[in-house]
Amino acid sequence: MLRVVFLGTGGALPTVNRNPSSILVNRDGELLLFDCGEGTQQQMMRARTGMMSLSSIFISHFHADHVLGIPGLLQTLSFHGRDTPLTIYGPVWVEQFVKLVSLLGYCRLNFEVKAVPLEAGDVVQREGYVVNAIASEHSVPSLAYALVENERPGKFDRRRAEEMGVPVGPLYSRLQKGESVEVNGRIIHPNEVIGPSRRGRKLIYTGDTRPCEAILEASKNADVLIHDGTLAQEKADWARESLHSTANEAADVAKKAGVKRLILTHISSRYTDDSSVLLEEAKEVFEKTCVADDLMEFEVLYGE
Repeated sequence: MLRVVFLGTGGALPTVNRNPSSILVNRDGELLLFDCGEGTQQQMMRARTGMMSLSSIFISHFHADHVLGIPGLLQTLSFHGRDTPLTIYGPVWVEQFVKLVSLLGYCRLNFEVKAVPLEAGDVVQREGYVVNAIASEHSVPSLAYALVENERPGKFDRRRAEEMGVPVGPLYSRLQKGESVEVNGRIIHPNEVIGPSRRGRKLIYTGDTRPCEAILEASKNADVLIHDGTLAQEKADWARESLHSTANEAADVAKKAGVKRLILTHISSRYTDDSSVLLEEAKEVFEKTCVADDLMEFEVLYGE
């Protein structure tokens, strides 16, 4: 499973239809949050995502609309009896932020909150995947993130195995694990019955950013690019001034990077009732585009 749940898709100004930025990734039951705007915990309840399996929060930057959901979420986790550590990753100042959060209110947490500062190029190693920190371009220190799965084993060629006399059963499993086996005095190696390794899935989350070379490079051949699509082209000057992206610019990144799908988020309150102009402008450049809505879910499938 690699499921993305858009908990908050709005810009800095929340609206009735769009909460501030927060994206949940469920990878085989492990929950990861990318940004945590206010109301995130309620959105998790509405989406029935669960909370207790949350292992990490990855913060793109420390503008309030991306982090103000953290204090309430931590308190709710504590009330629910969490006792395992939670790690918050982010750019410079993440350690100070976590210290400040610990001073808010009178609630003493029942679990440890770890702060891990990241710089562009840093890699967070996890079982079966990594999260890469990527340079982004915003008005404060900021990062984008790439979740990249490890390569998968090649396909097992059962017909070839049968032709070579390998009996159905435990020897199949050993070959799939990379072990050589002996059949009738002959050594059969895994590469004789298993095809080449297959790439895992790749998901990019940009946070707030201008289009930039680092994100373009990291997004090459990604399965999903979740990109800042705050404004329409009529507001291109404001996008440049505020260091955000237009939908058209995000689509240009997706096209150049050869991604499979582009999802626009961080939608300005100007378009909260009708985001069709963003979708139309993006699709002129990159057809496989959609505009995220709050509580939208998307399953990232394996590519061919």
